[in-house]
Amino acid sequence: MNQHATAQTSAGAFAADGYGTRLSPDTLRFERLLPGPVERVWAYLTEPEKRRRWMADGPMELAPGGQVDLVFRNGELNGGQPTPERFAKYEGEHHNQGVVLACEPNRLLRFSWDGCSAGASEVTFELAPRGEKVLLTVTHQRLASRDAMLSVAGGWHSHLALLVEELEGHERPAIWSLMSRYVDEYDARLPK
Repeated sequence: MNQHATAQTSAGAFAADGYGTRLSPDTLRFERLLPGPVERVWAYLTEPEKRRRWMADGPMELAPGGQVDLVFRNGELNGGQPTPERFAKYEGEHHNQGVVLACEPNRLLRFSWDGCSAGASEVTFELAPRGEKVLLTVTHQRLASRDAMLSVAGGWHSHLALLVEELEGHERPAIWSLMSRYVDEYDARLPK
């Protein structure tokens, strides 16, 4: 089995049990058990160059009130594959700005998502050591519509699959094939 096939099998096997849980009409939660230590996982959440390898580049001031500017370049995460038409609007560089709401290094990070207004959604990362592994819990709340929930569900599931592969030292699958799969699967799973 080649390295790429191994990465796809690993991401697919993990994803089969890793669907987000709908906690309320506007909140989703994802959990992943990752290779530790906790400081390493924290670095992949907070350091732009490491975060870029699975989600987005950009500065993040790690204190309440600090500015967040996530710079998404999903084309860089696509392994040279063409962007499907349904994701064409995300092909270039996109900024997602927010404000840090809580920060406890190596344990908790919460910030507003895609806006600094009172109505912006919020994402929370919680880290908990589990032996040599780390339990990462991602909670995204205040999602205004089912469409927003579908986008967030497919996006987090896909980006977290890339994080798992990155931390395990495997070749990452292409982001758009993951997004296509997971947006469709969440459309079938989430109440209409």
